[in-house]
Amino acid sequence: MPDPSIYCQRRAHLLEKMQRGIAVIPTAEEVARNGDTHYAYRHDSSFYYLTGFSEPEAVLVLIAGNEPQSILFCREKNPEREIWDGYRLGPEAAREQLGLDATCPIAQLDEKLVELLGNQSTLFYPVGGNAAWDQRLLKLRNTVQAKVRSGIRAPDEIRDVRALLHEMRLVKDAPELDIMRRAAAVSAQAHCRAMRFTRPGQFEYEIEAELLHEFCRHGSRHPAYPSIVAGGANACVLHYVENNARLADGDLLLIDAGCEVEGYAADITRTFPVNGKFSAAQKDVYETVLAAQAAAIAAARPGNAWNDPHNAALRVLAQGFIDLKLCHGSVDGVLESESYRKFYMHRTSHWLGMDVHDVGDYKVDNRWRTLQPGMTLTVEPGCYIRPADDVPPELWNIGIRIEDDVAITQQGNEVLTGTAPKTAEAIEELMRQA
Repeated sequence: MPDPSIYCQRRAHLLEKMQRGIAVIPTAEEVARNGDTHYAYRHDSSFYYLTGFSEPEAVLVLIAGNEPQSILFCREKNPEREIWDGYRLGPEAAREQLGLDATCPIAQLDEKLVELLGNQSTLFYPVGGNAAWDQRLLKLRNTVQAKVRSGIRAPDEIRDVRALLHEMRLVKDAPELDIMRRAAAVSAQAHCRAMRFTRPGQFEYEIEAELLHEFCRHGSRHPAYPSIVAGGANACVLHYVENNARLADGDLLLIDAGCEVEGYAADITRTFPVNGKFSAAQKDVYETVLAAQAAAIAAARPGNAWNDPHNAALRVLAQGFIDLKLCHGSVDGVLESESYRKFYMHRTSHWLGMDVHDVGDYKVDNRWRTLQPGMTLTVEPGCYIRPADDVPPELWNIGIRIEDDVAITQQGNEVLTGTAPKTAEAIEELMRQA
């Protein structure tokens, strides 16, 4: 069981930011896969961030003000259902183990909410996040409003609690960073395993199986997102997930994969030759992307703007594309015309945390956000070259992306995923030894 003091502190911080009113924060619902079979359950990230509670059918209610309260609604103990579906913590144990002020059976939620909503000025919840919850809470608010003649008022303001929660989640605390380091380490080991295993003639899904084996072997039951295992031309499809093609001698293999540990994601991309040896053309493109990533990582520092790593990568890529005869003219001209977008069409980074594309605004007051210690982001420039009359044939179907997870620190940054080899020499040596 996670340390409850961490979650108590987070709830207290949110209550302080709310100042007044009541927040209703449900966890994710179970989703049927087919028939009576469900997808593997995954809690809502923000709910878990505040509770450390991973069971379905649960709602956190926070009441701000002079006497703040944290109330969890969850499933009751049920020995018969636990025989079929597994252990339930139950309200009584949840109150003791999670450091909550009160707990109630989930079946009492609507009845209790009518009481708790009374005379609260503001209702906070994930507005628009789930249509059924929108309707349910508005109906309950109307029930409270009907009691106005009894001197009970319903909240007259509705606010999206995610605006507060996402700002909190954007800056990771020390326990979060420790978990993310573990997720990064396991994911890096999986990429090493994939490099050692890969040979011409194998199928992409065989490599995916090696990744999943390594994740699970170290306690991560699930990838943080569907793994991309893309050989040859498939690497030029940014979100390729079929993973069913046979790997050809002479092709590159792009793997974008990371595991989830205790609710936190890692996100690594490595690209390497199926036969263990980069061709001259492949190495030229690879070195361009690697240099772009190094420039971007160097720009990921406290005080710099969110967009600085992207701009640093773009300048290196633009010069590289000119050298490779993919683009023409000056670096400034290539950037201004955006001719580079034919070969690099995505941004260099995204936030990383409990969600692989984690929460938090990228701009504040219409200006790129300033990076600060505790923020974590990916750095992932790439180059994707499809066959075309104006593209040198030796570069056709080369798709390369190199991605690491970076935490901003007081001194600069920490590359969490640095143990996964990424220089051409280190990759070739690892595959040669396999």
